[in-house]
Amino acid sequence: MTADLIDALTAAVGGANVMAGDAVKEDHTHDEALTATPVTPLAVVLPGSAAEVAAVLQVADERRVPVTARGAGTGMSGACIPRPDGIVVAFERMASIVEIDVDNFVAVVEPGVQLDQLDAELAPLGLVYPVFPGEYSSSLGGNVGTNAGGMRAVKYGVTRSNVLGVEAVLPSGEVIRDGGKMVKRSSGYDLTQLIIGSEGTLALVTKVWLRLHPRLPHQATLLAPFRTLREVTTAVPAVVRSGVGPLMLEYIDMLTMASATAYVGLDLGIPDDVREAALAYLVVALEGSHADRVEGDAHAVAEQLSELGAIDVYVLPPGSAAGLIDAREKAFWVAKANGADDIIDVVVPRASMPAFVERVAEIASEHQAWIAGCGHAGDGNVHMAVFQKDPEIRGRIVRALLAAGLDMGGAVSGEHGLGTEKSAYYRELEDPAKLALLARIKAAFDPHGILNPGTILEPTEPA
Repeated sequence: MTADLIDALTAAVGGANVMAGDAVKEDHTHDEALTATPVTPLAVVLPGSAAEVAAVLQVADERRVPVTARGAGTGMSGACIPRPDGIVVAFERMASIVEIDVDNFVAVVEPGVQLDQLDAELAPLGLVYPVFPGEYSSSLGGNVGTNAGGMRAVKYGVTRSNVLGVEAVLPSGEVIRDGGKMVKRSSGYDLTQLIIGSEGTLALVTKVWLRLHPRLPHQATLLAPFRTLREVTTAVPAVVRSGVGPLMLEYIDMLTMASATAYVGLDLGIPDDVREAALAYLVVALEGSHADRVEGDAHAVAEQLSELGAIDVYVLPPGSAAGLIDAREKAFWVAKANGADDIIDVVVPRASMPAFVERVAEIASEHQAWIAGCGHAGDGNVHMAVFQKDPEIRGRIVRALLAAGLDMGGAVSGEHGLGTEKSAYYRELEDPAKLALLARIKAAFDPHGILNPGTILEPTEPA
């Protein structure tokens, strides 16, 4: 049976693009989820076109073989960890920038294109694709699958706000296209938005139409230490109300700040007395087309933060600002290096952040655990590293954190997705009627249940 499958996959994509047995690379067995166990699939296939993806899915669907899509493998929820009886469709060969349309502000890319690759092409044109999650080597296909966000979401929104259309392949082998270069439409169901964030459970994306923006030349970054995390989170709505339209609005607790800056070798020159008094920091980044306006906005925000209780406010020089953003983006790697046991990314309404972070402290105390964090304060996305080796206790902690977020009108995940590692919590805490509807949608796209079983919905054997 396995030999027959390998023969069929070889016919679909060519023998050089099928790996099985010892030829499967270790990198194809996992993503960056801290709680997941790597799994070696029956085979890894590397299609080079939508037609080859269609041929692979037809083979899998006919034989009821589970299929897991894989981009760069930088996800943190286990969404691209395969099944031992399944195949991985890896998009390493489909990494072309098909078109950059400067007049329509649209880029058309294949799913294997990485963010840093696209940015290098856009920079000389004065354009930017603004969705930058913490790992620039992540792929656009993976970003679409998880509805990736990042620090710029407070201004530009997440992936969902910046994808205009997709080409995708259904398990039947049918290739569909939805959307394109137009910026608005009212014509039937929006399949693009349905596929974004579906984590490879509905269809495999083979092309993406991305909304581009002008690359603004001037930036300013402010760092404000506060005595309490509540003061930081309380200041966030005030900054948003000011009308400056921040590019980034991030909070970092003192432990994460110390670890992250040490990790990248950054000394911000903060006086010892300020560093000792600060329990949390707020980072505000601004951008604009005119230097004097950015400077004026930075001055106004600095005054506002002082009035809101900041111990001091520092306008960072460009080198320090870039270093701090780099340190913040590496917060996951810092947590991993320091022995974190799980990473979660609850999102709550922005104004609920003060109450939520206080509840986090209570949960940590109740379970005698350490929970360190930072997050996208501008959009209520709280990233937490949980340090608790006992899996049973850790499970209770994670459930309590997720339940607290939902009770405050939030969601289990703001940008990492559910994957295999958070989907059980989601199914336990979510509305059963909603879950039943999602199952019917899944069945309409994937009637035999071969696409990423166990991600989002209850795992079932392909029918």
